[in-house]
Amino acid sequence: MIRVLLAEDMHMIRAALSALLRLEPDIDVVAEVVRGDRIVPEALRTRPDVAVVDIDLPGVDGITASAELRKTLPGCRILILTAMGQPGQVRRALAEGIEAFLVKDAPGDHLAEAVRRTAQGLRVLDPELVAAAIEYGASPLTPREATVLREAAKGAPAEEIAGRLHLSTGTVRNYLTSAITKTGARNKIDAVRIAEDVGWI
Repeated sequence: MIRVLLAEDMHMIRAALSALLRLEPDIDVVAEVVRGDRIVPEALRTRPDVAVVDIDLPGVDGITASAELRKTLPGCRILILTAMGQPGQVRRALAEGIEAFLVKDAPGDHLAEAVRRTAQGLRVLDPELVAAAIEYGASPLTPREATVLREAAKGAPAEEIAGRLHLSTGTVRNYLTSAITKTGARNKIDAVRIAEDVGWI
């Protein structure tokens, strides 16, 4: 029996995924969480063989939570659920050693097979997803530029970002200008959109 932890914040999607997996005679959903920061505690409590993790979760994002899970419970395999439009996130996950991905719009019967393959330690990679990740390449943003852009994505003005990150307002503006240039954006809002679309922030 393959024990599965399911991490998905959208209630209807989580219920549907759970129902699909519970139909399988060799799969048991032992835990369901709605936040990334609940993955490790629940995994330690329930000891799943596979964690099926949505890439976008509140609290802690799916990749960060998965990387922590790999360190804390190395025997638990991870299957990331992602959208086709997030090649940067796929590159980030691959860099963390996660090698199983399922595209969210894949046919329902692919889920159980992906869980089985992941449990066996096999790679589950959508060729189009990998090709997109290679095409977009690594993020051109420095870690500090990405942090400033993430704060800007929340609607914070430069002065507020500066206060949060203990930087001068001028330095924050310089980081934003650099991020706009590197993403090929027209302005800050466009830079946020581009970086979010490809998974750089």
